Amino acid sequence: MKVKFNSEVRDYRTVWMEGSVVYMIDQPKLPHRFETYGSKDYRETVAAIKNMVVRGAPAIGATAAFGVAQAALEFKGKDFRDFLRHMEKAEKTIKNTRPTAYDLFYAVKKMMDEMRIAGSVDEAQSILRKASQKYADESAGRCRLIGLNGEPLIKDSARVLTHCNAGALGCVDHGTALAPIRAAEYDGKNPFVFIDETRPRCQGSRLTAWELVQEDIKHCIIVDNAAGYLMRKGEIDLVIVGADRINSNGDVVNKIGTYEKAVLARENSIPFYVAAPESTFDFHCKTVDDVEIEERDEDEVLYMWGLDPSNELGRVRIAPKESGARNPAFDITPTEYVSKIITEEGVYKPEEISKRFG
Repeated sequence: MKVKFNSEVRDYRTVWMEGSVVYMIDQPKLPHRFETYGSKDYRETVAAIKNMVVRGAPAIGATAAFGVAQAALEFKGKDFRDFLRHMEKAEKTIKNTRPTAYDLFYAVKKMMDEMRIAGSVDEAQSILRKASQKYADESAGRCRLIGLNGEPLIKDSARVLTHCNAGALGCVDHGTALAPIRAAEYDGKNPFVFIDETRPRCQGSRLTAWELVQEDIKHCIIVDNAAGYLMRKGEIDLVIVGADRINSNGDVVNKIGTYEKAVLARENSIPFYVAAPESTFDFHCKTVDDVEIEERDEDEVLYMWGLDPSNELGRVRIAPKESGARNPAFDITPTEYVSKIITEEGVYKPEEISKRFG
């Protein structure tokens, strides 16, 4: 992705590995400060996923792949059976970070399957180092193709609504929902993007807006509940969102509030598109009601975060001290509300996904 430093523009990936250290853009500090965070071992990488230093299904998947490689590199012995026990423990730890996004489980399984062809500790370490980088590269490539395949859906001067952050920050690069928007901008179509703020962590107003500023793409931030009003007024032409998990029926698990946008889009005859790579499709899941929907700490709802006068990240309570909160992080959009799913292979109706990828 493009990142502006004064008059200089640099290219960054959301997550990468150098030696045995996994680096990632420190997302809680955006848009106030651009910093990177380096996790020195797989436990620190696990904490970074849990604490949302890195977030977004494809980005979590790539980070988990690097975490598996880190765990392998940390092992100092030569006994392969001890190594396998060490890796099984690391696998369980990494998979327990966040329960909903499928890319995490897809990536960890892929890495563990790659490892099992090894006959020694040294060979397994070498395999996983290379496999994790390959996974990240292929993830970025899938998102680039999502952009190319979704771009024709965006007409000249189209007004696009998106929810949460499904841009490069939520992936290794390019993004899912933002990838077709980027491609349309590069093609001179001049799209305009309405960004839901996406409470409680404000991934839209903090992260999606920051990404679009880097690209000079026209946009404005709206409160989550303004979308229906703008749809009814005819100010939104299409909706594009990402996904954290898509089941075999084409039902979509995504950031809380997605379901509401889908229902409103259908009521107002507005196309509702979901952009996601193959790594997000969970064909073992027949009903999304079986998916564990993560409920995060109520403090994310009860407090607002920002910079204090000393330029340190802090928080202020916005609710009475006696009040509690519920904080489900995701919701479920049934397939009948989804117009098309944009993938690296093409654009499909939800019912076609299992035939193409299953």
